[in-house]
Amino acid sequence: MADVAVVVTVNGQRRSAVVEPRLTLADFLRERCQLTGTHLGCEHGACGACTVLLDGQAVRGCLVFAVQADGASVTTVEGIAGPDGALSTVQQAFREHHGLQCGFCTPGFVTSVTAFLRDNPSPTDQEIRDGLSGNLCRCTGYQGILAAVRAAAATINQETR
Repeated sequence: MADVAVVVTVNGQRRSAVVEPRLTLADFLRERCQLTGTHLGCEHGACGACTVLLDGQAVRGCLVFAVQADGASVTTVEGIAGPDGALSTVQQAFREHHGLQCGFCTPGFVTSVTAFLRDNPSPTDQEIRDGLSGNLCRCTGYQGILAAVRAAAATINQETR
């Protein structure tokens, strides 16, 4: 199959490349855009480490081909922080509530939680657990992650009052 030209807006910056049709979005971001915050864990969509926002929706970067993102907007964990590098509400909550240990799964969690809280800013604990069920962590035991999501939700709700 012939290579295909794609244009993707990544973290607000237009990126274009000629790619093999089988190149995943995660590999495109890591190799072509040098955005290595998107991690590859299982490469089967089960762990969530490669989660990015595609036109605002959380998707597994390992399950989407770069050609499918042609014309779309992608936000990676690098694009979650403010333009000045200030941590987002979710990133700050993960930091303050020990929602990370080794950090490998953290970009996927931060990206997933960002989309989750945008859609559900006042989740119950069960909704948080359900919302995070597609992301796996082998280090934290999830208590810090749950506390971080609760804290981020509280901050978001306080800011919108």
